[in-house]
Amino acid sequence: MTLPAVFFDRPFAHRALHDTAMGRAENSTKSIAAAVVAGYAIEIDLQLSSDGVPMVFHDYDLGRLADATGPVAQRTAADLGAIPLLHDGGGIPTLAQVLDQVTGQVPLLIEFKDQDGQMGPNVGPLGVAAAQVLLDYTGPFAVMSFNPHAVDELQRLLPDTPRGIVTDPYSADDWPTLPAQVRDHLRGIPDYGRTRSCFISHNQADLESAPVATLKSAGAAILCWTVKSANAEARARKIADNITFEGYLA
Repeated sequence: MTLPAVFFDRPFAHRALHDTAMGRAENSTKSIAAAVVAGYAIEIDLQLSSDGVPMVFHDYDLGRLADATGPVAQRTAADLGAIPLLHDGGGIPTLAQVLDQVTGQVPLLIEFKDQDGQMGPNVGPLGVAAAQVLLDYTGPFAVMSFNPHAVDELQRLLPDTPRGIVTDPYSADDWPTLPAQVRDHLRGIPDYGRTRSCFISHNQADLESAPVATLKSAGAAILCWTVKSANAEARARKIADNITFEGYLA
C-alpha cells in the first residue's frame, strides 16, 4: 500500500485551521470549516467518550481547551458536545459530525491518541468504534498513531486504509512518563514494517535522523509535525513529502 497522491498536494492544517484570535479552537467545527474553505487538508485527533463515541479532541483532559475540567473519557458524547470550547463557543464534535461536515472535500489525516498510557497493547475500544464510523466514509483519509499497537489494530480493522506511525526522537524531557526502554524502542521506528505502514509523520525538528533516512530510502512517505513558520516549512520540505502546520498559512 502507498499513500495516495492526494495526500501530497496540499499541507495539513494541524488540528484543523485553528486560530483563537479568530474564534476558532483546535479540532472545532469552525476550524474545520475554515480549512475546507482555504483548501487545506486537515489533521484531527480522536479520543473516546465514556459511552464509546469517537470524539474529535486532542487532550486527555478537558481543562486546556474547554470550559470544563476532568478526563474526556469520563464524559458522554452528549455531555462533551454541550461543553463550549474556549475561544470558540462550539461544542466538542464527534468523528461522525466531522465526516458529515468535510464530505470528502479535502483529505483527512486522523490520529488515534494512545489509550494505553505507555504505548503498550491495551489500546481499548477506540479503534473499533472509529472504524465503524469510517467504513462508510468515501472521502480520502489516512489513519495514524504514536502507538504502534494501535496502528497494528487499524491494519486489521481498516485493511484498505493508508496507515502510518507518528514518530519522534522520544527524549526523556518530552516523554517523562514513558520508560526508557519504551522510548529507546520507539525512537528507532522498528514497527513500521510489522504494521505495514506506508508513511510516518515525524517531529519536524528531527527529520535528519538516521531512522527517517532509512525509511525514506526504502520508499516510505515522510510527513512531519508541527511546522510553525515559513522558514521551518522550507527546511522541512527538503526531506518531508508534506507537512502539518499551525500558526501561519502554509
